[in-house]
Parts: sequence; structure tokens; C-alpha cells
Amino acid sequence: MRRLHLIAFLIKKAFLGNLDGLPNLGSFCHVYSITPCELTKQFVPKDELDDILERRAKEFSQHQLRMKTNAKILIAKANCPLQYPTGFRVTPLQKSLIPGLALQTQKRRVTTKKREVYKVSLSVKSGVLSVENVLDGQQVDGQGQSELNISSSNLTQLNDLLSRVTYTSTIYHIYTIDMVHFSFEDHEAMFPIIIRRPTVPVLYDPGKDINSQVTIITKTFLRYKELKVLIQSIREFYPNIKIIVADDSLKPEDVSGNNIEHYIMPPAQGWFAGRNLALSQLTTKYFLWVDDDFEFLKETRIENFVEIMEAIPDIDVVGGEVSGNQFQFILEYDEGTEKEGGCLRRIKGRFHQPLSGYNGCFFVDGVTNFFLGRTEAVRRIGFDPFLKRVGHTEFFIDALGKLLVVSCKGLSIGHQTHREQNQYDSYRTQDKLEEERKLAHHFFKNYLKCIKY
Repeated sequence: MRRLHLIAFLIKKAFLGNLDGLPNLGSFCHVYSITPCELTKQFVPKDELDDILERRAKEFSQHQLRMKTNAKILIAKANCPLQYPTGFRVTPLQKSLIPGLALQTQKRRVTTKKREVYKVSLSVKSGVLSVENVLDGQQVDGQGQSELNISSSNLTQLNDLLSRVTYTSTIYHIYTIDMVHFSFEDHEAMFPIIIRRPTVPVLYDPGKDINSQVTIITKTFLRYKELKVLIQSIREFYPNIKIIVADDSLKPEDVSGNNIEHYIMPPAQGWFAGRNLALSQLTTKYFLWVDDDFEFLKETRIENFVEIMEAIPDIDVVGGEVSGNQFQFILEYDEGTEKEGGCLRRIKGRFHQPLSGYNGCFFVDGVTNFFLGRTEAVRRIGFDPFLKRVGHTEFFIDALGKLLVVSCKGLSIGHQTHREQNQYDSYRTQDKLEEERKLAHHFFKNYLKCIKY
């Protein structure tokens, strides 16, 4: 009966055109024992499954350690007299003062009874603690060790000592944390020290015009006529902007012209491999991705993209619309369990929130194949060369929670009329075996139990 009620609920939702309020896919599949999503494990070869599961679990555990995704949640207890910093960062192996350490017990007690001694303790695991410029008679035990005890009969003197406590990490790591345990009587606090090697900025000189800010990149395969139309349309509006073409055609043809770079790849290397090649050759702050069968229009103003990105530096990708279609979507992701992995589904046409100050722009997780990307940010994600025939949403799956994506109406480009190309279509179409291989790839790479596009 439970299953019949669910099916009736789904039919009603579909009939009304309203899919809001559906259960999360992870629990959805498990509770009702149906598969509205593809269960990725079923596409892994059965004779290899045990080995793959073992390798996947090991890789996921290492990923958690690298990304600190399994860091413990700290709860600050009420009315603690201990004062300490949060978000404190140090350079590995270098001594640093810990700011803000203090004991505020006098403000918190009604009684006027004076203590004979105030004593606090601090301890760490991956470093040592010290107090700078300790004078004779001041009670500091554990100098240069992982546990430090400080005591004084005078609260002002104790706080003066706490203001001179230093931390030095003893294990070299470029990005990790050490937890400080800070205690007084029956009060205890914990706070993290972030150990991080300072990074060097990577900047792109934007120059003085659009030609030095943006490079147009595309990938082509067996579509030289369409590519020629695209290039001609670009040159009509942007005669000097650089164009990069990645080409894995079976029999490459010459693609030349003013400020065009044509990179010939081994034949049929695939969609994302070509994107990666083009991305690797960028020297500008931004790139505009276009398909080789698009066509620039009067409304195709790259400057409008750049204006948004320059005004809001947090944004990494701004997508437009192709022949009036934005093809924006969001991704719902349930991390699931460590043993089985998560569930993910793509919801077309939805957005998270409007972008304040920009009418028709919305925060989303994915956009159409016409977008301006921040070169440095997109390079951190890259395009998975495993995906040869079909791949678009997969880039945004990899970028989920790492790139801030916006979709905007009015930023338009045209799409050339399709014509029959038997040879191209035979390569472009993804057969059942390739689809299954892609789902098995998601099972391991993205740690997904199930997925629904």
C-alpha cells in the first residue's frame, strides 16, 4: 500500500507540473525500494566489484583527510570564563603568538572570595607551547612542550602571561589543524589553530580592453563548416579577440586567421579532453566557452558578462542563453553514508536565489554551453577526459560547492541550423555501453550510489 500511495503521489505531482516537495533521492530510493535514479553500482563489472569497493573506500577516506570533510563540530559551552581566538592561522614550523587568551573569572562570579591561586592549562598535539619573556618567580611549567601550565595568585599577572603564549607546529604540513585544549578548574574549551603555508597570488593582467580580458575557446570535431561560420560571426563583432580551437577531427583541416590558435589533437580524443587542452592555453583572466556550431549575434556582448564578474569577484561562472534557452539547473546532493556513497539529481529550470542588483540573473549549479569562466577557478576543477562523447553536467557535478555559478537572461548567442552528418552523429551519439561506463565512473569518482539527470 505504501508503494501504491507513493506512485499516486508522483502521478498527481507530474499531472500538476509541480515536483517541489519530493523526498530526497537518497532516502527516496531506500525507503520505497524503487529506482527513480540510476543505481551506479549495478554498472560496475561484478567480478571487479569487491576490489573496486575496497579501492573506492580507501580513496574516499584519503579525500576526507585532505579536504578536512570529517572535521569534528565544536560546541562552545555556556558561561565559560575562558577567552580564546577562533580562525587563528599560523605558518608551519614558525613560532606565533596566540592572540586573545585570557581568564575572565572575576566578571562572572558573584562571590568576593579571593583565590589563593589561579591556574590554567593548555595542550596541543602537533606542536609546542611557550610563554615569551618569563621572569623569575612566575609559575610557568612545560615551556617548549605540548602541555603548558600557568599559575599566579594575581589574575592580572596571569592574563599578562596568557597574552605572551606562543604556538609552534612541529610537523610540517601545508594545510592542517591542531586543536588546543584550554582549561581552568572544571571549565574546558577547545579551539583550532589552522596550520597553513601562505600561498602566492596568481593574477592575470586585464589590460585595457575586452581583447586582453577574454579569450574565446571552442572544441571542434568534423564540423569545419560550422566552425567557419562561428569564427566569421565572432570577427564581425570582435575582430581582434583571441580564439583558441581544440580539434580532434579524423582528418584535420587548416584553421587559420588573425589571432587564432588551432591545436590538433589525436583523433577522437573526446569532448572534455579538447576542453582541457583549450583551457590549458589561456593567458587571460576570463574565457568564453562556445560550441563550434554557435553564431554571434548583435546581442552577444561579452562585455556584459565581464561587467558582472568584475563587480562580484566571488562569481566563477556566468552563463547566458542559446537561442533563448538558458538550460540552467540545480543539483540536489545527499552525501549518504560512508559505506554506500551519496545520491544526486539534476533539476532543470530551477535556481537557488536571484542575484541581487542584476535583473534576470540567478544563482544556479549549472548553465548552458555558453558561459564566461574565471580561468584560475575553472582550472582548479578541469574537465574529465574520461568523458568523450557526452559531457556537460558532469563538469558542474565536479564543481559543486567549489564554483559559484550564475545564469543570466539577455546574454544571448545563436545556434546554427542542424544538418545531417552521419559520420559526426555516429561519434556524437552515446551508446548504451558508454552510458553504463559513465555511470560506473560516477560510482567510483564521485562516490555516488545513485544519480538522476
